[in-house]
Amino acid sequence: MPRAGARGGSSSWLILSACLFRQVHRLDAVAWRDEISARMPEKKSRALHFVELNHSQRVVAAQIISTKPLRAMSVIAAKRPIPQGIYANKNQFYFYMTRYLIERLSWLCRDLRPRVPEGDGRVAITFSRRGGMSYETFREYLRRLKALNDPEIKIHWPVIDIDGVDAQDHSRSASLQLVDAIASSFACAVAPNPYGNCELRYAEILKPITYQRKGNYLSYGVKVVPKPEECGLTDEQNRLIDLFK
Repeated sequence: MPRAGARGGSSSWLILSACLFRQVHRLDAVAWRDEISARMPEKKSRALHFVELNHSQRVVAAQIISTKPLRAMSVIAAKRPIPQGIYANKNQFYFYMTRYLIERLSWLCRDLRPRVPEGDGRVAITFSRRGGMSYETFREYLRRLKALNDPEIKIHWPVIDIDGVDAQDHSRSASLQLVDAIASSFACAVAPNPYGNCELRYAEILKPITYQRKGNYLSYGVKVVPKPEECGLTDEQNRLIDLFK
C-alpha cells in the first residue's frame, strides 16, 4: 500500500514521493508515526509535520523510518530548465511527474510479487489530498495512459488498481505523514533553505530503504527530471546525485 506525497509547491522544485508497504502493515504505520512522536515529548500533537521539526528531530524521524519494512521512491523535478508553455493545463506537470512515480511503483510491486503471495497483487494508491486536484480526473488520466498502449509508458498495469486510487487528508493519516517526511527529506537535499544551504543528511539516512535494482538507484528509487546534467545543479545539490550513483 503506497502513500504518495509532494513537496515543492511554487518553488523551483517538485518532489513527489511514495512509500510502499505490505497490507499487513497498514495499522503498523500508526505505531511507526507514534514512535517518532514519542522521541519528541515537547510536541503537543502526535501528528508529524516534517517542515515543523528542527534539524535534530528530522534526523530522528528519518532514522526511525529507515528501520521499517517499507520501500521509498521519489521523483525530483527541476522546474526552471523546463521551457515555458509545455505544461500549460491545470495539474498537467503534476500528473506527468506522478506518472514517473507510478511507473517505478509498479515495477517494485511486480518484482516483489513472488515474495508477497497474499492478496491479488494489486497496489492500493492513496494520495495526500491537495487543493485544486480532482482525483477522478487523475484516475481518468491513468485510464487514458493505459489505453494508449504506448511503449514509452512503462507502467506495469496488472498491479495498478486505477479505480482504487484515493486521497486522504495528511492530518488524519499516519502513513501519509511518513511519506511526507520522505518527500521533505529529499526536498531538503535540493531546495536551499532560507540561509541558502541544502541538507543531504535526511536523504542519506533513508538510502537503505530507497528502491534500487542491483545498486541502481537513479533509474528506480530516485528519478531526476530532466537529467541531472540538465538541471543546473550546484555542487551542494550534486551531492545528492553522487550519493545515489
